[in-house]
Amino acid sequence: MGAGRRVQTFNLNDTAVSSPNKAGSSTDFRYLSKKNLGGVIFGCTNSTIKECLHKQLFGLPASHISYVSNIAPGLPLFLFNYTDRKLHGIFESASSGRMNINPYGWTPDGSGRTLYPAQVEICLRLQCQALHEDQFKPIIVDNYYSATHFWFELDHVQTNKLMSLLSSLAVAPSTSLPQNVAKWRDLFEVIPLPHKGKGNQVNEANLDVDFYQLYESNRDMQLATSDVVPGFSGNSQPLELHLKKGTVPEEEKEHILMKLKEMTIAREHTDSSLKKNVEDAAIVNDMSMEHSSMLKRNEISREKAEPVNTSDDSEIITQAWDLIERLEELEAFKEEQLRRTEHAEKKLVEAETEIQQLKQRYITLECRLNPCTYPVKEGIIEFSTESHLNFKELIFLVGGYDGKTCLSSLDAYLPSQNKMKSLMPMSVVRSLASVAMLCGELYAFGGGNGSEWYNTVESYNPTHNKWIPRPSLNGRPKGSLAGATLQHKIFAIGGGNGCESFSEVEMLDLDLGRWVMTQSMLEKRFALAAAELNGAIYAVGGYDGKNYLKSAERFDPREHTWTRIQSMNTNRGCPALTVMNEKLYIMGGFDGNEMVPSVEIYDPRNGSWMTGAVMNKPRGYSAAAVLEDSLYVIGGTTDSGTITDTVESYKEDLGWEVTYQGSMACRCFASAIVL
Repeated sequence: MGAGRRVQTFNLNDTAVSSPNKAGSSTDFRYLSKKNLGGVIFGCTNSTIKECLHKQLFGLPASHISYVSNIAPGLPLFLFNYTDRKLHGIFESASSGRMNINPYGWTPDGSGRTLYPAQVEICLRLQCQALHEDQFKPIIVDNYYSATHFWFELDHVQTNKLMSLLSSLAVAPSTSLPQNVAKWRDLFEVIPLPHKGKGNQVNEANLDVDFYQLYESNRDMQLATSDVVPGFSGNSQPLELHLKKGTVPEEEKEHILMKLKEMTIAREHTDSSLKKNVEDAAIVNDMSMEHSSMLKRNEISREKAEPVNTSDDSEIITQAWDLIERLEELEAFKEEQLRRTEHAEKKLVEAETEIQQLKQRYITLECRLNPCTYPVKEGIIEFSTESHLNFKELIFLVGGYDGKTCLSSLDAYLPSQNKMKSLMPMSVVRSLASVAMLCGELYAFGGGNGSEWYNTVESYNPTHNKWIPRPSLNGRPKGSLAGATLQHKIFAIGGGNGCESFSEVEMLDLDLGRWVMTQSMLEKRFALAAAELNGAIYAVGGYDGKNYLKSAERFDPREHTWTRIQSMNTNRGCPALTVMNEKLYIMGGFDGNEMVPSVEIYDPRNGSWMTGAVMNKPRGYSAAAVLEDSLYVIGGTTDSGTITDTVESYKEDLGWEVTYQGSMACRCFASAIVL
């Protein structure tokens, strides 16, 4: 396991932000992987927002390509205006994120190279009222690295909460923009945008749909009706009414008919691509339904409509109706595919639930059929009234090694009476694992059986006395790791696999239902100790692959980073760490030469370690917990490598005393915790 004298090893024999216009000051990102990236915030100011929306392009400096390149089409996006501190959305990516989609964007005359080459094409998913920073900051508060700057990468939970908040402020459907405009601009560019000047003359110079103007008019709720065809002004009439004889000048009517024919030709040209890509066809359904409803509401049949002067008019109208019918067929196909997908997802969830139930039934039946596998330890007195167990008076001992075999046992220890109750064992044996409490359940994760390491996780429900399989660790199988609970999340910290020490940290997020990698420690630490105190996590001591450590560091979730604190006076691998009276107590461990009995106490108010009362026995790989006003250290290995069978307790006024000696304490590589 390392240089110099080795701690008894695991095999139990011989192992041991910035945006267009505004540059952020942070050079550090969240580095979310592609599968963990739920959304991205881009930035702008009053001087650049129009170009962002008009060109349907967002950009960031080149250094941000590390996560912009993870953007795939359809990913939710948001736009933050630094000038008024407001967040706009909901947008989505219409392309993958890449460099220099427009190498001259956001430059004064369009000739210089852009300062924001990490770019993505966008389209509008849902038009919503802008959120002021005070409204959305609580959702992404973990991303803030200064009072006014935050990381732009969002995980899935943050993205879903932002979208939910924005959706509650969505502009009414009658004034909202067509969804996914970017993918279907060309279909409507053939329809001219009427000039807003005098009369009804068409501005032939402007055949493009101005995304920014549409977005602004949407946001201000200036469109009067949903019957307006995209590409026409708010006071335009439905297309059929323009075709009525005498409604518009003859030459303008002929011009509109010509453009409608061009649209039909474009539709026929793109028909094959629509059939190949059902998903893209589904995107246009929302637009087509608006056109379809517009045509049907006016109920202008071919028989009632007065004939126009050209012989091709009836054919063009027939083609238009055919286009609508085909799009309705695509919508029906889309709905059927969605129904089948939802049914399959429901069956998958049911199957996963059934698998978990079968696993738990197997564990329960095995315990009933083979009761001798989990005997009550010799000399242990059973609790007389199981129904009146007070969990707050118990210390839970999880797994470990008794000198002969690795253990799967879970035992409840009542210090006031020196009694032990064997509870439902884990599904596997676990030595050198870690434990933490979350939502009233005890989680055990990592560790191994003496020949292999685990990344599996299970939780114990004390009310029902049963273990439940939980999502496995995201990283490598590992042992001699540490665990702590902070802000309703469990952190699995450091550890190793007998060949390598790790600095990585994983976090179990119940909202996501899985473990995710988070900020790594500053040092690799195997056989470390960790605890939560006053809203921060402390990682202390351990082994980095070469040396036993006296260093310590702290993780503050508000800063989302690890920082060094004052080092201990003694190197310590495999120590025990607890919190009592708002101070950290670290006990025993291996200093590179021998096991030590010394104790050090860290007070975060003055940021220093002080020497505490020495234990009666030197020990490492012991289990420790605080119950009421007493600290208990159970078992562990001595300097000679043997396993001690004593329990020592400590009170600030009384010091250390041996409170128990017997078989129930004879274990090492175990974990202890209280509810």
